[in-house]
Amino acid sequence: MNLLTTETSRTARNRIHLAAHFPGVNSTTVWTDPRSGSQIDFSSFEALARTAERGKFDFFFLAEGLRLREHKGLIHDLDVVGRPESLTVLSALAAVTDRLGLAATVNATFNEPYELARRLATLDHLSAGRAAWNVVTSSDAFTGENFRRGGYLDHADRYTRAAEFVATARELWDSWTPPAPGAPYGAPRPFAHSGRQFAIEGEFTVPRSPQGHPVVIQAGDSEEGREFAASAADVIFTRHGTLEAGREFYADTKSRLAKYGREPDDLKIMPGVTFVLGDSDAEAQERAAEIRRQQVSPQNAILALEQVWGRDLSAYDPDGPLPGIDPDPDSALVQGRVRIGDPLVVATKWRALSEAKGLSIRQTVIETTARQSFIGTPESVAESLDTFVRTRAADGFILVPHLTPGGLDDFVDRVVPLLQERGAFRTEYEGTTLRSHLGLPLPGGKGSAA
Repeated sequence: MNLLTTETSRTARNRIHLAAHFPGVNSTTVWTDPRSGSQIDFSSFEALARTAERGKFDFFFLAEGLRLREHKGLIHDLDVVGRPESLTVLSALAAVTDRLGLAATVNATFNEPYELARRLATLDHLSAGRAAWNVVTSSDAFTGENFRRGGYLDHADRYTRAAEFVATARELWDSWTPPAPGAPYGAPRPFAHSGRQFAIEGEFTVPRSPQGHPVVIQAGDSEEGREFAASAADVIFTRHGTLEAGREFYADTKSRLAKYGREPDDLKIMPGVTFVLGDSDAEAQERAAEIRRQQVSPQNAILALEQVWGRDLSAYDPDGPLPGIDPDPDSALVQGRVRIGDPLVVATKWRALSEAKGLSIRQTVIETTARQSFIGTPESVAESLDTFVRTRAADGFILVPHLTPGGLDDFVDRVVPLLQERGAFRTEYEGTTLRSHLGLPLPGGKGSAA
């Protein structure tokens, strides 16, 4: 089949969107692998970003952490060494990449609209229209201790503040006049915003960028998260474990767009996933099992257990049975980690699984904490990815490799060419901005971005 014919006959809506996640604080990264590199040296960020751009990915995605996590009152020793500030890293990457989108996770709880909108608009200009903002929130008093306001924000108010924050940032980005003869960047106009969360006025210092606004990403699967994404986001970063769950999430979230005057394709749904490749499916499954054992070391297994139980379980054998005691739902043993649902409910499910399959603590953690993964030969992985998009379980994927910075190389070398042969993925960038890569309209319904 002629590749060009296949590509031109396939609409952008059917194409897979791909992004690369730089591993941060998580249990995905295998720190003990000799190929695992620095989490703070610029060379690591540059290497992964260059690989993603070589693979024609839509964007490069950085997580954020505003406080180092603690375990039993001490800095968690399984974490990364430091957490560089995302926008600073991406500004440097703008100089060594040409087309790759640059997405920063920045908290809407502990920032202010004018200051953050200015930093994002600056990155959008430095990169010629490739910036994105992953909007996250926090009601965590532990993190808030690093800030003047502390942990004042009630959990119920976090999306209220975030929604007004995004709307205010967009007012600032829109405050300049359009370019005109003699004024290639337009001109600033006074802005004034008065709301429940913010009351600001003045003049914005940065003109509109080539893509109008930075792309807005939102991470979350909750009811609040879905509604916020439908109203305000361009991309939603989610997770779902099966094709069926993906289709349910896709249909539900897309159905919410109409009431905000938006089209279904105005929001891209991109779950975070991992992958493991092998020359045969059996080899890939064997490699995946070994990676999971590396990810969930005996120490990590007890940590995961303590995160649920909220108790000091260091005396328990990782290769032994789960504790017979119930979790402490009010525990502060682990700080800075998101607890996995209702501790009593989670513990009940883990016990039932452990008893039914005869699993140890470590085996139970391995089975219950695995992220949705695509495991198999390059051909079978390409087919699975394409199936998710063709059957509307996702618009694309944010790949989270288990190694930094070389964990994406195999995928780019072995899977991307197969997706291109199927007509499921671009062979070249067709535009210059992140909005063009994602097929998103310019803000204000002014057509597609360049």
